[in-house]
Amino acid sequence: MMNLSVLLPMAVETVRDPRTVADRLMGLNLSREILWQALALVVVVSILLAEVGNILLTSMSGMSAPAFFVSPLRMGLIQLSLLVLVVFAVFWFGRACGGTGRFQDGLVLVVWLQFMMVCLQVLQTLAILVFPALAWIIGIFGLVLFLWLLTNFIAIAHGFKSHAKVFLMIVASSFGFAFGLSLILALIGVSVPGVE
Repeated sequence: MMNLSVLLPMAVETVRDPRTVADRLMGLNLSREILWQALALVVVVSILLAEVGNILLTSMSGMSAPAFFVSPLRMGLIQLSLLVLVVFAVFWFGRACGGTGRFQDGLVLVVWLQFMMVCLQVLQTLAILVFPALAWIIGIFGLVLFLWLLTNFIAIAHGFKSHAKVFLMIVASSFGFAFGLSLILALIGVSVPGVE
């Protein structure tokens, strides 16, 4: 049974040996329904932690919360939407480049990757209480860890040998997505707040 006593040691092992954990997760053969629910759950936990961290920061600094953080629902929908796009991108781009991974493989690994980020969010929230500067360091480490694990997971799921090529694919697709999104927003007349 998967509980925190099992999940937390697996999270630590993921940093040391992502392939072993990835193979174990893919070997569970969980249904898509369970995995989509798990993805939604980790997003909810992530948003709750973000709100707690934001409340702590604003109470300690005396500053008002940025407008983006006012609506947890909006944050949750954006985060969930981006993760769903990542899931489909892992499958489609992997297959387009000759990969052999199943859709469920990419989905379970993205869910696990988000769980890893939630674990870091817990550490970040605790750091805010003890030593706020450490929270920023954990945030930077989290970004690096996210990219490193995503690269490894895509390579493992699709059977790619070159991690460098996978990383370049991630960077290129990210820029392409950002450009396409900005173009669509410009065409429909959506502007970034504060930018004239």
